[in-house]
Amino acid sequence: MSIPAPLKLYKGLIVPEWIDYNGHMNVAYYVLVFDRATDDFFDFMGLTAEYRAAGNVSAFTAEMHVNYIREVKEGDEVYVTTQLLGYDAKRFHYFHSMYHAEQGYLAATSELLCLFVDMNRRRVTQMPAPILDRLAEIKQSHASLPLPEQVGSVMRVKPYSSADDAD
Repeated sequence: MSIPAPLKLYKGLIVPEWIDYNGHMNVAYYVLVFDRATDDFFDFMGLTAEYRAAGNVSAFTAEMHVNYIREVKEGDEVYVTTQLLGYDAKRFHYFHSMYHAEQGYLAATSELLCLFVDMNRRRVTQMPAPILDRLAEIKQSHASLPLPEQVGSVMRVKPYSSADDAD
């Protein structure tokens, strides 16, 4: 079975409870949508709820960067694509892109680094072979994808200069 590049696992509707005082989806709910896409990605890679419970293992997000590119509003349908960027024995790095389903524009992105955790010790540990093998299959499928422009972005404001006002 071939693996899509990128994966398209999550689709959802923007509900009224997610709308803020600006009339668009509140920042917290972008993270919720990305979290739901992460759950779907975990299932796809074999890290299902049943697998986590049986092995008393989990994955913890160590770092997350969200870029809000274009607003979505109540009633909009969105979908999320997922790209595996890299992994090692204990970590995996992936990237979500949220799109407006009808209009097709990129609404937001989320870059994540997750750690595989032994829940008995609550310490990072090596992933078992079935998970590593699945990650290898996904990575091979995603190897030809370009690196998203937002990967590794740094937040900063360049120092203000009165010369900036001249334009």
